[in-house]
Amino acid sequence: MPSGATFDSDGVRLAYDDLRPDGDDGTAAPIVLVHGFASSRHDNWYDWDWDEALLGAGRRVIALDCRGHGESEKPHAPEAYDTATMAADVIRLLDHLGIDQADLLGYSMGGRIGLEALYTYPERFNAGVLAGIGSATLEASDAGERIADGLLTDDPDELSDPVGKRFRTFAETTDNDLEALAACARSRTPPADWEQLSDVERPVLIVAGEDDDVAGDPRELAARFPDGEAVVVSDADHLTTVPNERFTDAAVTFLEEVALQ
Repeated sequence: MPSGATFDSDGVRLAYDDLRPDGDDGTAAPIVLVHGFASSRHDNWYDWDWDEALLGAGRRVIALDCRGHGESEKPHAPEAYDTATMAADVIRLLDHLGIDQADLLGYSMGGRIGLEALYTYPERFNAGVLAGIGSATLEASDAGERIADGLLTDDPDELSDPVGKRFRTFAETTDNDLEALAACARSRTPPADWEQLSDVERPVLIVAGEDDDVAGDPRELAARFPDGEAVVVSDADHLTTVPNERFTDAAVTFLEEVALQ
């Protein structure tokens, strides 16, 4: 089913799929999917049937492999992974496909990229579902350096930092370029700007697991938006929210309520 198409995003070759529901006459509302750190469009979305759920809801599904991930090109310089640059990748993909406006679904790193995209390019989005992020987005963090150190250590068995160990273990579940991921982690993502969030007039749904110690409380972040709401997924943490049906159902219902025409 995946097309395995690519496009040039300011000199970096990125992979994506453009999937259409059965019987689409060209009018299906598009939604762009942006995955989490050390994941890919396959690992984050297809493995948990997100493509089927959204196609079944009549959506045109555009799924991106972020730079440094999946089948996309993998620069090794931290400056290649600035959050603004990765948000611009999403816009360049929409431009490449000739799409003026879409909905956005992002998880974890993809949620932070989506956040950046929503307040930098508000005219390009109808609504956003930003998951795997929460109150921690509003605070400075040294997690990037800790993750990078864990990714590059010669002997992961000797890792004592739980954050570095967790992400090293996760990164090794798929065929990742650890040096590229470390560069991405070291590109420090600034805390979300409260004033910019208050300027986002699009409907936004923030989702996180109740046991997610990476994202923090989604309700605190949702409250910063003029039209924000939050869903807390019971009995889920940062790695178990994506496959949870509560997340899928909440996202599909929200997107139906704010339908892009």
